Amino acid sequence: MEGYASANDISEVVEADRVHVWHHLSQHKPYETVDPRVIVEGKGMRVWDAKGKEHLDAVSGGVWTVNVGYGRESIANAVRDQLIKMNYFAGAAGSVPGALFAQRLISKMPGMTRVYYSNSGSEANEKVYKMVRQISHRHHGGKKGKILYRERDYHGTTIGTLATSGQAQRAMQYGPYPDGFVMVPHCLEYRKQWDVENYGERAADAIEEVILREGPDTVGCLVLEPITAGGGVIVPPKGYWERVQEICRKYDILLHIDEVVCGVGRTGLWFGYQHYGIKPDFVTMAKGVASGYAAISCTVTTEAVFEKFKDDPNDPMSYFRDISTFGGCTSGPAAALENMRIIEDEGLLDNTLKMGDRCLSNLQALMEKHKVIGEVRGKGLFLGAELVADRATKEPMDEKKVQAVVADCMAQGVIIGATNRSVPGLNNTLCLSPALIATADDIDEITDAIDRALTKVFG
Repeated sequence: MEGYASANDISEVVEADRVHVWHHLSQHKPYETVDPRVIVEGKGMRVWDAKGKEHLDAVSGGVWTVNVGYGRESIANAVRDQLIKMNYFAGAAGSVPGALFAQRLISKMPGMTRVYYSNSGSEANEKVYKMVRQISHRHHGGKKGKILYRERDYHGTTIGTLATSGQAQRAMQYGPYPDGFVMVPHCLEYRKQWDVENYGERAADAIEEVILREGPDTVGCLVLEPITAGGGVIVPPKGYWERVQEICRKYDILLHIDEVVCGVGRTGLWFGYQHYGIKPDFVTMAKGVASGYAAISCTVTTEAVFEKFKDDPNDPMSYFRDISTFGGCTSGPAAALENMRIIEDEGLLDNTLKMGDRCLSNLQALMEKHKVIGEVRGKGLFLGAELVADRATKEPMDEKKVQAVVADCMAQGVIIGATNRSVPGLNNTLCLSPALIATADDIDEITDAIDRALTKVFG
């Protein structure tokens, strides 16, 4: 560790944290007797806490964000240089990094043309919901305002985006929610809802059934994660996405792909949806856009969507009447430009595919050794291992035991994740999302730690 003069300085920091900071996703009662964890430094794929302990980070900052690793001076320098020159102006005007990153981003997304900046994934998704509702009022006489979302998917923490939470525990106790949001069934074949061979198509057909029940003239948009993240790292079965695209076109429903987790390289392509050859109307992204070096999110649309907001320039209500204050910050696109350069110049998409294959293979080997692993799944460096009490019945493993595996890995100096406070009774999937810079040694160290933890917890 560098940058802190003495242990006393750190103790003061920890105490200040204990007394004044309200942590995310945390029960604070234990902090009355145990020090809160304070991370003080990161380099590559490793971080150090206030006690000086080193950890290999297999979840990219805890929430799938630091795609290019810690300590990237070139990103910090790009942000510094930009802030000195021009730090902020409201998004009603343009900026140099905003224009240049939009151009570069769109070059990776054939069929998409416009970028709307904000500062979080929740906000990026909320913008889509507002666009859909405004399109409904201006172009469909107030109809086609309903937004469909999928069970087990997650789209953000605001009241609006929680209205599209397919994870009941995340939404619990924060309602009532606004009307017009309707859930469709999940597509996890491991926990299948239909006994058919073409499961992907059948799961997509379930979306059509909801559309027909609600009335096609009432449904304006379908929002889906390309690969479900916090709901269990769910890769849709073969045939699913093709059928989804067909259904959306059949009923004139806008397709919104939430790439907040999968976007910017996590799955081995620039975006998760690009594995499936589909053409969305909206794509949202946040976490990996700047790898956490600055706050930025993007709502990307087609020109056809964009044109709907300039149909009558004489009408003061015709344009998208929205603003994101910190969408005007220049640090985000400046960091994003350098982040994208690093991914390209260092060949990190190819590395993600190779290391993802290695990690998946290692997990499959662990599945042969440990009966508590019911299934492993994922794409690129976005992987999960679902733990079960019984393989035959697929009874989910007790959540406390799943968390015991996570805790043991942490004690070994390896940070992994697990689904939690998401789907009642099904918070049983270990989650891995190491940085795109991961080496074979890093991958082996991660899966070796899981091996030891499973042995210790389950024998």
